[in-house]
Amino acid sequence: MLDTGVARIIIGTSAIENPCMVEQLCIKRGSDSVIVAVDAKDGLVAIRGWQQTTSIAALDLGTQMADLGVKRLLYTDISRDGTLSEPNFDATKLLVQQTGLRIVASGGVASLSHITRLIETEVEGVVVGRAIYTGDLNLREAITLSHSNIQRTTD
Repeated sequence: MLDTGVARIIIGTSAIENPCMVEQLCIKRGSDSVIVAVDAKDGLVAIRGWQQTTSIAALDLGTQMADLGVKRLLYTDISRDGTLSEPNFDATKLLVQQTGLRIVASGGVASLSHITRLIETEVEGVVVGRAIYTGDLNLREAITLSHSNIQRTTD
């Protein structure tokens, strides 16, 4: 895929099952081109479309991926995904602080205040889905909020 002009690829189950492949991709294509999807429930990584929970802690996987050269994770707390409850702020913050990776947070985002709290944890990005479709979150307002925070951090 990277040979076709795609800037980044997201790898899920394959990253857990074949970490050497992740390392080789980081070496051959550059760390900026690889994002590892970490889907977790109760702190443990789930694979194969969330059908199988492993004994691997999400934080441990993040650390392992950082050691392999990965710079970004897409972190989804699957117990919150689509629930409009709230993101797993604590787990997200731990991933940011303890791995040093750029984290894109997903799962449970339902309001501008959720996005604000995630920005405060220094995530690189936020995935919002259901909240937009249900009208709980206004996309234009979320973009404005994100841009104002980007501007503030670059001043």
